[in-house]
Amino acid sequence: MKTILNGVHYAFEVAGSGPSLLLLHGFTGSKATWKPFIPLWSQRYQTIAVDIIGHGESDSPEQISLYSMEAFSDALELLLRDLGIQKTNVLGYSMGGRIALYLTVKKPELIRAVLLESASPGLETKAERLDRIRQDEALADFIKENGLIAFVNRWESLPLFASQKTLPEHVKHAIRKERLSQNPIGLAASLRGMGTGRQPSLWEALPYIKQHVMLVTGRKDVKFVKIAERMKKSLPNSVHVIVEGSGHAVHVESPQTFGKIVFDRFYQFMN
Repeated sequence: MKTILNGVHYAFEVAGSGPSLLLLHGFTGSKATWKPFIPLWSQRYQTIAVDIIGHGESDSPEQISLYSMEAFSDALELLLRDLGIQKTNVLGYSMGGRIALYLTVKKPELIRAVLLESASPGLETKAERLDRIRQDEALADFIKENGLIAFVNRWESLPLFASQKTLPEHVKHAIRKERLSQNPIGLAASLRGMGTGRQPSLWEALPYIKQHVMLVTGRKDVKFVKIAERMKKSLPNSVHVIVEGSGHAVHVESPQTFGKIVFDRFYQFMN
């Protein structure tokens, strides 16, 4: 399905019935990220999988302001209203997790409970954010100058995804296919508009979040395990689930475990 929100065409898919669960994929992903899980999750939730602006079948406009956290959060609010949903649960992975947390802080009336997979509240200092902005701008320039294949090759070589090298070939092929299906204009604009450096730090807001927040990380993803451990200390209603044998993309590296976490543990936790 497609709809126009604030002048941008967004693609989304709704399945099942029950409490709503908004699904937000990571950078270079799409709503297809969640396709393997929908048959299970839709037995308990009404799932709403959205292609984030610049990704999948959603538009990839060149206007960077449309990619800001604020602009995209406004679009998500409109989508929920159009679907007749007053409050939703939300699951976000990596970039999608940052968006989910931003939504929870800035539009708390929309959110019931949150599951953050390998996500962070952003960078704390202005110096860190400026440095990350420079990195993201350089990567966006690389995409425009060298094309999608060269970028995907570079992206897949990041240490963050090293644990994925042992995945079955068909799984690696599916991930690469999803990345190569993206619009380079959208990916570059996404880096410029909602990259980690552009996101305001949400660390100081964590103690004021009233919603239940489940943090999920893979044991091999040491950086994000530490981030989640620190987040848990600040979040008043939170739990941290560490998945053994998994890295950054828990839903890819340990799909059965992740599927059950969302279906069972998160459902019980949010209630």
